[in-house]
Amino acid sequence: MWKSILLLFALSFFTFKGELPDLNAKIITYVDSVMGTKVARGECWDLAAGALAYSGAYFDRSSMKTVTIYGRKLNPNKEEVLPGDLIQFENVQMKWTVGNTSYSSSMGQHTAIVYKVNADKDYEIAHQNTSDWGKKVGVSNFNLNHVTKGKVMIYRPIESKN
Repeated sequence: MWKSILLLFALSFFTFKGELPDLNAKIITYVDSVMGTKVARGECWDLAAGALAYSGAYFDRSSMKTVTIYGRKLNPNKEEVLPGDLIQFENVQMKWTVGNTSYSSSMGQHTAIVYKVNADKDYEIAHQNTSDWGKKVGVSNFNLNHVTKGKVMIYRPIESKN
């Protein structure tokens, strides 16, 4: 029985991954290959830059003075967010409650990759340079509904213009 359940899980995982756009799938493959390690200098955007370079996706380096552009900007209220999409945070504050306990968190300028979609606006994100993982790549939960302040921009990787 366990073998059947495991096989079903594996097939559903690979089926979903196969349905991802090619660049998104390559980005997830890259993240899997560096999980638990330090990418480049360990800065948050080093992970995104490495994933985009590995996948051959576009990366607009000219906008580094303001906000990094990683592809086509998505509207998460109207478009599906997928594993392999990139997230740029600007001065984000979050608050949420679980049971009787209230939580808060903040991110100044931060970059992450959607690693898994749990539900609408609820993601597992891969990132580095965090208080949880330090300079190594790790995965954390991020729920867009918990954002109370700041900007969250989500990008779908696109083919490089080179």
